[in-house]
This record gives sequence, C-alpha cells and structure tokens, in this order.
Amino acid sequence: MTNTETSATLTAASTSKTLRGEPKGRTGLARILLGRDAVMIGLLLVTIVLFALFIPRFASPLTVGFLLLDVIPVLLIAMPMTLIIITGEIDLSVASIAGLTSASLGVMWAAGFDMNTAILLSILIGVAAGAFNGVLIAFVGLPSLAVTIGTLALFRGLALVVIGDNAVANFPPEYNAFVTSKLGATGIPTVMIGVLAVVAVFGVLLHFTPFGRGLYAMGYSKEAARFVGIDVVKSKFWLYVASGGVSALAGIYWTLRYSSARSDNATGLELTVVAAVLLGGVSIFGGRGSIPGVFASVLLIGTINYALRLGRVSEVVLVIVTGALLIVSVVTPSIGAALRRLGHERRIRRELPRSDGPGPTGA
Repeated sequence: MTNTETSATLTAASTSKTLRGEPKGRTGLARILLGRDAVMIGLLLVTIVLFALFIPRFASPLTVGFLLLDVIPVLLIAMPMTLIIITGEIDLSVASIAGLTSASLGVMWAAGFDMNTAILLSILIGVAAGAFNGVLIAFVGLPSLAVTIGTLALFRGLALVVIGDNAVANFPPEYNAFVTSKLGATGIPTVMIGVLAVVAVFGVLLHFTPFGRGLYAMGYSKEAARFVGIDVVKSKFWLYVASGGVSALAGIYWTLRYSSARSDNATGLELTVVAAVLLGGVSIFGGRGSIPGVFASVLLIGTINYALRLGRVSEVVLVIVTGALLIVSVVTPSIGAALRRLGHERRIRRELPRSDGPGPTGA
C-alpha cells in the first residue's frame, strides 16, 4: 500500500467508521454527572468539607461573609471574561479598568461630586475604556492579547495621573456599611444578590440565546461564524464594552468595601480572573466553556486562598498557588486531548487492512 493510499484509508477510517474499542460518548445523566461543571462543583464541595474539618474557625458565618466579600470582584469580572475567552479572545486590562474607576471615583468625591453621580460617571468611564478596547480589537482588527496588554499599562497609568500617589478614604460610611452588610445571621453579603443577578444575566445570555450560541461558533471559526450570518465585529465590540462596565462595578465595589480609592487598587486581579475562567473549563483556544463551571471555579479558588490565609500562609504563596492553578488549567486539557488523539490513531491503525508483502515505494 502506498503512502497516499495509507493516508486516504486513515482519513476514511477516522471519519466514516465506528472503530472497535472506540469509547462510546456519554449520554443522559452520566454526561451531566461526569461533565466538567459537575466535577468542579464536586471538587468545591469536597474542598469546603475538608477545610471545615481540619482548619479551625473555617466553618462559621464569619468565614462565609469574608470569603464571599473577597471573591465578589473576581466573580463579577469572570462573567464577561468567560464570554470573551469562549470567542477565542482575552481581556487583560480588566484590573486596570477597575483601578482607573476607583481612582476616578475618589477624585470626584473629593472634588465635591454627589456620591451617586460620581458612581454613575465612574461606570461610564469603565464602559468607555471597554469600548476603546472593543474598537481596536473588533473594528481595527488588532490582536486582543496585544491590545489589552497595552491598555493594561495605559489605564493603570491614567489612574496614577488622575489621583497620583494619594488616597481618598473619607467616603460616606453608609456606603461601606451597605457593601459589607450581611443577610441576617447567614454571613452572606447583601450585595451577593446583585452579583448573582449579574451571573444569571450572563448565564442566560450565553446558554439560552442565539447571541450566546454565536459566541461558541466564533470560538471554533470566525470565518464560519461570518458565513452563517453572525456579526462577529459587533459581537466582539459589545463583549468588551460589557467587560469594561462590569470591571467598573468591581472597581466601585473595591473602593467602597475598603473605603479607599488608590491608583493600585485591584492590581494583579486579572491573573486570578483568567485562572478561574480556565480552571472552570473554558478553553483558552475558544469554543468551549460554561458559566456554572466558572462560578464553581471562582468559589474554589477563593476558598483555597481564604483557607491558606487562615493558616497564616504568606501572600507570595497565594500568588504561586494561583499561578499553578492557571498552568494546570491550561496544560491538563491539552494533555488529555493529546492522549485521546493518540489512542484514536492507534485504534485506526489496528483497523487498517494489512498488506501481505512490501508494496511499491512510489505513488
């Protein structure tokens, strides 16, 4: 058999036959229980139980309150980031937008603006920053990685220009009291109601609308998505606008929670957000991922970090843990896919008809 014939037979076998020994795809309840979302939720529950058993003071309403207050900025920004990465793009400027928003809010409050007006203008600043990213990426066609690395530095620099090395800390105490208030004795922050509403909006948008299905198609192939009528340019633009707006909300929350507006607020938060999104099952290459998986992943990373803090582990170790999770979340799916591809090719070769003797060497 010639090389050409072997290649043709391999291709035909891989596309038109069901191979002996080929693992059957999971269906029904098994598919749900063994899916990435269920695995992440199960891992989260096991982690919580283990920490509750072995770490003193972990199982308490106080822990629930501080843990959720810590994860809220990550949870907010992870929602639009999930949709962006599913399309095969990324936004690394989210933490800088939050910092710029925080600095702007502080300066406006110090200048005598009404607090609600300052909050509204800060959100608009975040939206404008996201739109700036969106124009460069969607309309100009520049790579999202290059653009958002640039705006990461640009927006952080603007925050430093706006507020300098100063800090504004005299915000109205009732705003801080509201942000840190709890729902009765549960320890759950009141603002989690609004955060869950944001999660629900992005979940419905991704999983139950034609727009969301179009995002998956864009992740697989933007050319194919255009061919079937999806407006790739506008979809990408509005995703970055949403990312800027939600990052602004995270910046405002950060400012009011700590009663402090500084240019370096939320520095490095983008690393945690990207790690959580990828660990939650979103493919860095686009086309795959879900909101429930990311939601569980954010809580898992937040739980691990909080437990390590209770164990008096240093912040440097927490950064190392987050970086390690980021690497694992990227490398593990690639290794799994490579092993599955290798096994599939071996099964195909076993199915090929054997030649009785040496064949011609030329085509």
